[in-house]
Amino acid sequence: MTKKSRIKRNISLFLLVSIIVGVCWTGYIQWKIHSVSATTLSEPVDVGIVLGASLWDNRPSPALKERLDHGLRLYRQGLFDTFIVTGGMDGNGSTIPEGEGMKRYLIAQGVPPADIFVEDKARSTYENLLFSQKIMKEKGFQKAVIVTHVYHGARALDIARFTGYDYPQISLTESRVMFMPWHKFRETLAYTNWLRQKWMIRFGMID
Repeated sequence: MTKKSRIKRNISLFLLVSIIVGVCWTGYIQWKIHSVSATTLSEPVDVGIVLGASLWDNRPSPALKERLDHGLRLYRQGLFDTFIVTGGMDGNGSTIPEGEGMKRYLIAQGVPPADIFVEDKARSTYENLLFSQKIMKEKGFQKAVIVTHVYHGARALDIARFTGYDYPQISLTESRVMFMPWHKFRETLAYTNWLRQKWMIRFGMID
């Protein structure tokens, strides 16, 4: 076998192994995503944390409305009486943070402003939950339910456990407005990035 042939063989082998590893990893992450089920709240909690998503022209996007409307259903059922809405500037052309846009939407749906706390600095799910946790500690809240979409629930729950939430619970909604094949693929990348970030935090490489 010539040197050129060996190089081609090694490249082909590397590509094949990379594809196999990629497929297996994607399957594992998708299993993780689908293995998490929403909590059935048997008793009220202190606060509902609605995780942010994009604003469109300073108003919640259709996907974000789904999260907010799901949170509203829980609120009206008496499962919590206070919201934390979390999200910073999303770079989508809006001039207000996601959290502020979410608050305005909830107020328009009849939620008193006093029942809503806004976190408006977070730029990731990790920051959503970390910064919301600080609000919880400041206000003396202990138990929370995290409100998001089904595809996002596994990562949100893992982050909540990592950041030290006491008995974190999640309540999930399906989406009728998002193209789910794309979002599930994107979540594979996001979950992979979160696992990398988590280990870097554990080893003190990043805050």
